Amino acid sequence: MTEISGFPAYNPLPRDNVKRLPPAAARSVRKVAVAKPSPWSFRPADKALPWLLPLLLLGLWYLGVERGWLSEQVLPPPAYVYESFADLVSSGDLWLNASASLQRVVVGFALGSLLGLALGVAMGLSRTLEDYLLPTFNALVQIPVLGWLPFALLLFGIGETLKYVLIAKAALVPITLCTLQAFRQAPRNLLEVGQVYGFSRWQSITAIVLPAAIPTLFTGFRLGFTKAWLSLVVVELVASSEGLGYLIVYGRQLFQLDLVMAAVVVVGALGLLFDRAFDYAEKRLDRGRPRLGGQGA
Repeated sequence: MTEISGFPAYNPLPRDNVKRLPPAAARSVRKVAVAKPSPWSFRPADKALPWLLPLLLLGLWYLGVERGWLSEQVLPPPAYVYESFADLVSSGDLWLNASASLQRVVVGFALGSLLGLALGVAMGLSRTLEDYLLPTFNALVQIPVLGWLPFALLLFGIGETLKYVLIAKAALVPITLCTLQAFRQAPRNLLEVGQVYGFSRWQSITAIVLPAAIPTLFTGFRLGFTKAWLSLVVVELVASSEGLGYLIVYGRQLFQLDLVMAAVVVVGALGLLFDRAFDYAEKRLDRGRPRLGGQGA
């Protein structure tokens, strides 16, 4: 071969001098058995962890009252709250007021959900409509529920319609925004595959957009119901003759703080149950849905 300036000529070694390694022996694939957790198996420590903080707060509450750190006029003992709760249950007042509150929040949340879904889907399907409506919508939703109360009183009076409208407004906001976000974050690669296969717009929405939007939609529902539940108590505090919010106002007027605390505990417990129900429904609907980005189901 020709020699390059400054470097000796390259002379390849003969093929006979190359030592070939013997082929590696085939190794059998070792199968590792992965134990599948049984649905009935659980660790008691994991189930007990969420209860540590409530039990600690209850213990501090009891010690604070018993040791005189907190006055009974400010915070009644847990025993008094339990007695008031038992009286509400035995007399039927708890069911009467709780059922009135549940009816209001269900009707108001249903109205807000329907309007929020319709508005979110409309803006999600039309950029032009989003450009027209979203700035005004974002400005109006900054006004709290109590800010709308004087105008709602003039329009709807002090009856049940007032409560339904204010609760629906509270649920409308997060459901609309989450529905819009769910449509905007649809996976583009799957949409392009749908176009290749000739999907119509309705088929793309039902087969691609909606399955991918389940987590975001349920986030909106959970936030919407939380807002509706909080607004229910606020509305009942202001204008109501029955309901859990009315129990709180009634106990405050009579200076029966044990009744106030019992009603507050019921409000928190019912709100937690509804939140767990939404979480369970989301997991059931989301089970088996294929994940994006290599994540497992």
